[in-house]
Parts: sequence; C-alpha cells; structure tokens
Amino acid sequence: MAETAESVRANTRKVREGVVASTSMDKTIVVRVSDRVRHPRYDKTMQRTGRLYVHDDGNDARVGDRVRVQETRPLSKLKRWRLVEILERAR
Repeated sequence: MAETAESVRANTRKVREGVVASTSMDKTIVVRVSDRVRHPRYDKTMQRTGRLYVHDDGNDARVGDRVRVQETRPLSKLKRWRLVEILERAR
C-alpha cells in the first residue's frame, strides 16, 4: 500500500527541557524553561524564563527534577504540555 505525501504528517510538536518548579496540583506540574535569545538592538544574549503547565498523569515528578515535555492539545485552561520523561532526579 503506497502512502502519498498528504497522508504522512510530520510530527511538528515542540519539545522542551526544564526544571520542575511546583507539584502542588493534582496531575499537574509547573516547569521552568529558559531560552537564550539575542537582544534585537544591543546584540547582548539574554536568558528568558517561561512557565509551562504540564500534565503529569502519575504524579511522578518532584520539585527540582529535570524533565522533558512535549506540546499537546489543550488539556485545560492553561495546560498545553505533557510529561515525556524525567531526565534527572533532584538531589
């Protein structure tokens, strides 16, 4: 069965790595991700930090863990990401 170019869809979902900042909600964690961006006028490299609300189905993550998250369909008002794996446990 030959597949045409239209039937094969590339997975364009974003993947980010960050540190768990909060686990106080049920099945939800807050992950801090930081990006290095160049200032448009001054050409200085800045660090921008964002907060992602992530679905953690098993409540596995703890504060301080390094995690990988992937973009998904909207799960609630703020949750647009899901936990893929825990890269490193907090010490």
